[in-house]
Amino acid sequence: MKTRLYMPTDLNDVMQLFYDNVHTVCVHDYTKEQLDAWAPENPDIYHWEASMNKNHTLVVEKDDKIIGFGNVGETGYLDRLYVHADYLHQGIATMIVNQLEKYAKAKGIAFMNTAASVTSKPFFEAKGYTVLEEQTVERRGVRLRRYLMEKKL
Repeated sequence: MKTRLYMPTDLNDVMQLFYDNVHTVCVHDYTKEQLDAWAPENPDIYHWEASMNKNHTLVVEKDDKIIGFGNVGETGYLDRLYVHADYLHQGIATMIVNQLEKYAKAKGIAFMNTAASVTSKPFFEAKGYTVLEEQTVERRGVRLRRYLMEKKL
């Protein structure tokens, strides 16, 4: 397993990993309609491309296959953190978060925050993030519950 910086050629693989993760890992916490709104079959490629390139994005590979990725922006917002369902509970998400936090701290960022799903909330709590507020957001006309969380670095 190796961690490296995201490259534009990774875009299709990370978008597919995102879709697969949401539709398998989060299936017990959200309805099919909510999952489709959050991770549609036909995502906005331009939005993904811009976001992945703008943020500090890491990918984790095993046998030349991307099995996880995450990113943090210049303000300390942890925008994405996803691991392939076959590799959950193996420390990959923790490794990514630790590296993103180290990067943010080196940039002088004092706090990291994220909008955690119902599914990921326990993971972030275990990493020292606290809930600032429960939120309901709308994606493609569908309401989703999430948690704004923060951690002091």
